[in-house]
Order: sequence, then structure tokens, then C-alpha cells
Amino acid sequence: MKSIIVIGAGPAGLTAAYDLLAKNSDVDVIVIEETQEIGGISRTVCHNGNRMDIGGHRFFSKDQTIMDWWKKMLPLQGAPAKDDRILHRERALAPGGPDPETEDRVMLLRDRVSRIYFAKRFFDYPLSLKMATFLNMGLLRTMRAGFSYLWSCMFKREEKSLEDFYINRFGRELYSMFFESYTTKVWGRHPSKLAADWGAQRVRGLSVFKLLLDSVKKALGQKDSGKAETSLIEEFWYPKFGPGQLWEQVAADVESMGGKILKGYKASRILCEGGNVTAVVCETAEGTQVIEADTVISSMPLKDLMQAMSSAEVPQDVARVAAGLPYRDFITVGLLVQRFKLKNTTAMKTLGNIVPDCWIYVQEPEVQVGRLQIFNNWSPYLVKDPENTVWVGMEYFCSEGDDFWRLSEQELTNRAIDEMVAMNIISRDDVLDTHCEKVKKAYPAYFDTYEDIETLRRWLTGVGGLYCVGRNGQHRYNNMDHSMLTSFFCVDHILGSNASKHDIWKINAESEYHEAKQEK
Repeated sequence: MKSIIVIGAGPAGLTAAYDLLAKNSDVDVIVIEETQEIGGISRTVCHNGNRMDIGGHRFFSKDQTIMDWWKKMLPLQGAPAKDDRILHRERALAPGGPDPETEDRVMLLRDRVSRIYFAKRFFDYPLSLKMATFLNMGLLRTMRAGFSYLWSCMFKREEKSLEDFYINRFGRELYSMFFESYTTKVWGRHPSKLAADWGAQRVRGLSVFKLLLDSVKKALGQKDSGKAETSLIEEFWYPKFGPGQLWEQVAADVESMGGKILKGYKASRILCEGGNVTAVVCETAEGTQVIEADTVISSMPLKDLMQAMSSAEVPQDVARVAAGLPYRDFITVGLLVQRFKLKNTTAMKTLGNIVPDCWIYVQEPEVQVGRLQIFNNWSPYLVKDPENTVWVGMEYFCSEGDDFWRLSEQELTNRAIDEMVAMNIISRDDVLDTHCEKVKKAYPAYFDTYEDIETLRRWLTGVGGLYCVGRNGQHRYNNMDHSMLTSFFCVDHILGSNASKHDIWKINAESEYHEAKQEK
């Protein structure tokens, strides 16, 4: 029996374990997880009956295999969800699907609404060229934006930085309004200091020219000749109780198929002999344990993996790249409030008439919060009393060990409330409950030694029996479906596929925006 150790019980690790056991019962699969939680950064945290999605996870993929896999785990709803039922909102229901009011193993269909909050006004995200956009910007700012875009069209910048990338596509004025502040908050560095490719998949294919072209074609009722029209998704799937529910289900299925999941097991060393992995040394509450393996699938951060590879002869240049890989860490402050001061001026119906957004991207430079999640709009079942309270997550980006990371929970809560009051979103007296979550290495960053990461990837590919999958496992700003695809490719290679081991690193290389769809 082939012995396989999977490091990490997040989406990539659990997908690999499930796929291995589903395709070949003649394998011994052990998943080791440092924490006591399932799902990694896709877990769901429950606090006093209210559930928090760490980072927000839309279940959407351009890969039908992924969509079918999710639907197998959690069938699509066949009856209206709580808020749809109360508000009489129509939904495309799955015939024979479960009723989310009476069954828990169900995937909901939700509206995709995200906007930018700038100058205490809402703008579409991604930016659109609707009349409301120009009215919110005002005549003077609209004129400046138009002239700066025309200037960027005539005088293209060499794209040496992310700032160059944005200005070439949107002009300096729109870049300053809608990209500069948020990007600096997320990465802790100004866009002029970031490489142009650090996650360009987030905005690939989007530009003022594309927005203008799409607007004109829609007004004329035209589509691209010989080519399907591209637009952003308007709906997405979402588990009734958040993303952690799906991964807890996958974990249960892994164990029912004979796999083991060991929580509280931290991989401290990867043992190698003759260029091949042989075992993983784990630190546990019961002491050090050594688990032998023919194959190791790692979703742990590359920097940590390389620190654990002390038994291998790591070349100096490879060690340098690994040691210098940067990350951004993440703090969510949850606030349960009685009401929002923000008014819902859209045509969308919501419980309590709150704003309909799942995410709100905060471009206000005077506050540190980068993004707001309104959990009521992700799923009414995330909130204990969705008709009378609003459960909001304030997302902060920082670096482990910096001044913000070291703030106590009370200090973080006070900061969050102060900023929400300053933005005129809530009243201080309306806060009912709070909760904080800190996440290390949430975002692999594309600067420092990242420019030399191919050196590290080539060396890791040459280690026999070792596979790197997932966001941190590959140090790539993947979405959940991309992380899962790396595991599918990995499993196929382990089980004898003719695919090259190098192909596992090529996932998430498409040239289109990650939430674009093709309309046929």
C-alpha cells in the first residue's frame, strides 16, 4: 500500500486526500493539520451563534469539474432560502434539491454584489461607466478622469510596476481614486513598489477601453462577432453555513473512505534520502512523532516547507529565495450591530433593508480597514437573527509582529468601532457583540525574492515524492478553485498520469479576469 501524507487540512489538502481515496483505494492517506480546525483560511468561525467567513469565499469557477464537485458535496437548493422566502425574491431552484429551511447539507445561490466605498459614496466594483458613477464623481473629477485616461492612451508607460499597469488601463485619476489606497492597504507597499504581475489575474482584461466598448455594445444590443461576450458573474454558490461547512463535509468523507486526519500535528521536518522524501516529523501535544511516507503533498507555506527540509541538500540560492518570500497577514474584526446608518438606495430587496453588498471595498485613506463583509448577504444562516441585526466583518491587512498585529482584542475592537463611526456606517451605541480572528500568511506576496521563485520551483519539482499544492503551497495568489485544481493535477500524476510534474505549477495562468464568464 502506498503511504501518502498530506500536509494541511485546507481546500488543497482535503481535495488531494479525497481525490486520492476516490480514485484508488490502495493508498494509505494521512492528513496532518497544525491547528484544531478544518478548512484553513476557508474555515467558518462560529461566535455566539453568528458565523464568520474568514476572507469571504464565492463558490464560482470557470472549470465545470470544480462546479460539479462542489455540487456533489452540497446539492443546490431546491426551495427558497430564509431571506428569499421573506422578501419573495425569485431564484432558479434545482428540481428536487434540498430545502435550506429544513436541511443543512445545501448550497445556496446568491447575488454577487460588491461595491467600492469612496468619499462616503458607493461605486460599482469592478468600476463601471454608468451614469451613477459620473454623478458620484462630480463634473470636475469626471473631467479629470477623462483627460487623464486620454493621456494614458497617448503616452503608455513601461510596465515596471503595478502602478504602471493600473495607470495604463485606467489613467492616473481613476487609479488614484480606486486602486492606490486599497492596494497599499492590502500589501503594505505602494503600487509603485510592486511588480506588475503580482496578481494581475484579478484585473486582467479590465480597462476603461473594455468598459466603454462593453457599454456601447450593450446599448446597441450587439455582441462580439464570432466570439462569446464576456461579462462578470452576477450570481455565485455559497454553503448554507459558510465555506467551512463544505470542507468539514469533505473531511468527514475522507475519514469514511479510510483516510486519517490528525489535528494538532505540526510538520516540523521533512526527511529525505537519496533525493526522495521518506517521512514527516510532527510536533504534537504528545511529543514528537515520525510518520513514514512514500509521498508528501504539501500545502504549507513554501517558506516553512523549506525550513523543514533540513535533511535535504538545499542549494544556497534556493534557500535564499525561500527565506525571502513575503506574506501579508490578516485580521477580521466582527461587529454585531442593531442597524446600519448606510441606506439601501438600490432596487435590491434585503432583510432590514440593509445595503445588499457581500463585500465593500474601502478606499477611504483615513481609515485602515480595507474591506467589509456583510455576512447577512452571504447567507442568512450565518446570522443568528438576520432580521434584526447586522453581522459585519472588518478586514485588516498587516504583517505578523507589526504594531497592528500586536494590538489586543480590545484595542482592535475599539479601532474597528472608531473607524466604522468615522465612515458614518454605524452608531457606537448600536454595537451588540464583537469577535476577532487573526490569520497568519493569508496572502502570499509578489515582491522581495518572489522574482526568483522559479529557482525554488525547479528545485522542489526535482525532489522525489514531494508535491506542492494550493495557495501557500505554491506561493501563488490562488482562488479556492485554482488551489483545488493543483490537487487534481497532483493526484493524477501520483496515480500514473502522463502529465508532467511541472504542470502542477501552471494552474491559474489564464489570461481573463477570474470572475468573468463566457455567455454563449
